[in-house]
Amino acid sequence: MPPKKSKQVPKWSMHPQLHGDVSRLLAEDELHLSFYPNDSTSQCLKDYDTNIMGRFSCRNEACTASGWSSKKIATTIRLYSGGRYNARVYHQRCQQCNSLSQPWLDDSYAERIAYRLKKWHGVEMEAPEYRRKNVKPHHRALCEGCKAGHCSES
Repeated sequence: MPPKKSKQVPKWSMHPQLHGDVSRLLAEDELHLSFYPNDSTSQCLKDYDTNIMGRFSCRNEACTASGWSSKKIATTIRLYSGGRYNARVYHQRCQQCNSLSQPWLDDSYAERIAYRLKKWHGVEMEAPEYRRKNVKPHHRALCEGCKAGHCSES
C-alpha cells in the first residue's frame, strides 16, 4: 500500500472576496481594475511587498492558543496587463504548536492594495501615515512571508 500523502497546508492565500472593498476605493479616483485569480509571477508587470493587519486563530484543534493579532502580515501586490491585479497574503504559524493559520483581514487590506494600485496608475496622493506604537516583536521563524523573502522584516 502506498504511503499516505500528507495534506499540504497553503502558505499564502488570495482574497477575491475583498475585491469589492478595493474597487470602491479605486472608484474614488475613477480607476476600475479586476481581480486576477491566477498568481503568475512571469506575467506580472509590477509587484510590491507591503504589510497589512489582521487576526489569526490556530486551526489545530489540539492547540490551546487563543489566537493572535498581527500588524505585519506580509502581502505581495501584483499588477497584470488588462487592468488586473491580485494580492498574495502570507500565512503565519502558531507560536504554541507551529501550525499554519490563515488570517482574517481588517480594512488595511483594501486600503493598502488600493493605495499601491493608485500609485502605479499615477494618482497623486499623500503617503499614508503608519504609526508604530506598542508593536510586539515579529517572529520571523513563524512568518511565511519572511521565509519567502516578501516581508519587510526579512
